[in-house]
Amino acid sequence: MSRRRFSGDTLVIASHNAGKVREIGDLIAPFKVRAVSAGELGLPEPEETGDTFIANAELKALAAAQAAQLPALADDSGMAVDALDGAPGIYSARWAGASKDFSKAMDKVWRAVEDRIGKKEWGAEPPFGAQFVCALSLAWPDGHVESFEGIIQGRLVWPPRGLHGFGYDPMFLPQTKDGETRTFGEMPAAEKHAISHRALAFRQLIDACFS
Repeated sequence: MSRRRFSGDTLVIASHNAGKVREIGDLIAPFKVRAVSAGELGLPEPEETGDTFIANAELKALAAAQAAQLPALADDSGMAVDALDGAPGIYSARWAGASKDFSKAMDKVWRAVEDRIGKKEWGAEPPFGAQFVCALSLAWPDGHVESFEGIIQGRLVWPPRGLHGFGYDPMFLPQTKDGETRTFGEMPAAEKHAISHRALAFRQLIDACFS
């Protein structure tokens, strides 16, 4: 199946999340595309009614593209914890509440895992598998959408470590071939961008629509 190519010079980032806008802006910068956020344009945030990451990404991308009359790129991402049957998943942002307090969200995740598994002395290497998932959707004002998904495996750590990144990054230790020992929250942005779920989805997007 052929993909539609992006040929413009301006791309709306369909997000009001400053962390996501910054990461996506960094990723598209080498392609000389000007990024403008939905927040900058005063676009409303649509209700996320999809039941998958891709469904929500497509919903947000289409809403922004049609409102701005420009191509728009939307991200829907989150952390899925094995012990919680994939929660918080598509509700990852909602676990942070209206104030987007991810310190509270991380604590909520950890308490939920302890409640599910039973409190034990897990030590420094808690055996709690998790994944970060990112869906990226590129939409045009005429309703055409291209979507991609990236997943990185890892595990939870507690207490959270690191001040970089955003969201659940400080409690997620990615699984890498070289045995990474730092959480996403401890990694400089460039190193995280090289391996993250968002980077994996973004490479697919670039190969299909920009290269």
